[in-house]
Amino acid sequence: MKAKLLRRHVLALASLALFALPASGRGEDFDRAYQAFRADYLSELRRGGFVGSSFYLVRDNRVVAREFYGLADAGRGVPVDEETIYHWASITKTFTGIAIMQLRDRGLLKLDDPVVKYVPELRAAHDPFGDVSEITIRHLMTHSAGFRNPTWVWRDDSKDWQPFEPPGWAQLVAMMPYTEVLFKPGSRFSYSNPGVIYLGRIIETLTHDDYEVYIDKNIFKPLEMHRSYFDATPYHLLPHRSHSYYVRGGVRTEARFDADTGVTVSNGGLNAPLPDMVRYVNFLLGDPSKQAVYDGVLKRSSLEEMWRPQLVAADDFTQGWMRAETAVGLSFFVDDIGGRRYVGHNGDQNGFKAYMSLCPATRTASLLAFNTETRPTVTAPDNLLAPESKIALSVLRLFQSSPAR
Repeated sequence: MKAKLLRRHVLALASLALFALPASGRGEDFDRAYQAFRADYLSELRRGGFVGSSFYLVRDNRVVAREFYGLADAGRGVPVDEETIYHWASITKTFTGIAIMQLRDRGLLKLDDPVVKYVPELRAAHDPFGDVSEITIRHLMTHSAGFRNPTWVWRDDSKDWQPFEPPGWAQLVAMMPYTEVLFKPGSRFSYSNPGVIYLGRIIETLTHDDYEVYIDKNIFKPLEMHRSYFDATPYHLLPHRSHSYYVRGGVRTEARFDADTGVTVSNGGLNAPLPDMVRYVNFLLGDPSKQAVYDGVLKRSSLEEMWRPQLVAADDFTQGWMRAETAVGLSFFVDDIGGRRYVGHNGDQNGFKAYMSLCPATRTASLLAFNTETRPTVTAPDNLLAPESKIALSVLRLFQSSPAR
């Protein structure tokens, strides 16, 4: 417990120190800011024993900087390059949220509809705070429905076994009578993977498409994300699929290759190379030359609605780093700092870690992916912030070197 509290304190201090840069620092020369970031990036990668990593910085819909580090496959010596495919884990949740907003805008649902209207199986869950029909779609999108974090009640992440997530919906239904609402819905934030699975189920119920098919039709294809997919890698892309690794106490082990997220695909099944993810962040940033296409995916006002703070989220430090004021919007995390809004989401699964961050005011976005998860055994304060979290924090200095557009 003390270590957990200390980690939260270190995270808060690191975040506040980053964002407390003086106003003059925000106008510093970009090249100088980038060289400082690059030095931190390479230093932390080497220190942490990372196998491979990629970084892209996007400004005004153009990639203005990129880095490739290390190996996508240590066993065969395959280097990371522009075609390397990473697993984006929980960043998938932002696609799920966009799909829900698409259905809302088409009049197929309302955000304040009860979830049981579309997922009647959930009526079997135990809700000591009232009727389970009081849980809404908005509660699921803001992680405030009261459901637990892991899918399996008994999940143990220290063990490598399959299926590490339930393969099918029937297994979740079987767990419904043993699912308990842990707090009054809407009263606070608590990160929940099952909650997002229920959103995926709503998408399938209303569209009669599998989740993966719906996202491919309505997000991937219009945004030309042609090398993005869920779970098992297509044969023609296998040479580019990154392996993943754990570093525990300085010892590296390989994670399961091409793992299947099963029924949890809507909260963590996405795989994509960085150029495809650039197409996604360009959609999020907006581009006048492509706005007609982007509005066909989701109109700008609905996207910006997703970035409005709904609840304070920092009491639950599941997203790597958070400030005391970090909020959750609709499937995105939100920070308002110095008159600017920062929006994003992180991902962490099966040895992969990923960070997506945007600053709409400066039309800047970053994508940061690792194929290695470090788990230090030392518990001294300077080791409590993982190297990948330090890198993610240093990225935001680049945002502050960008003037508002």
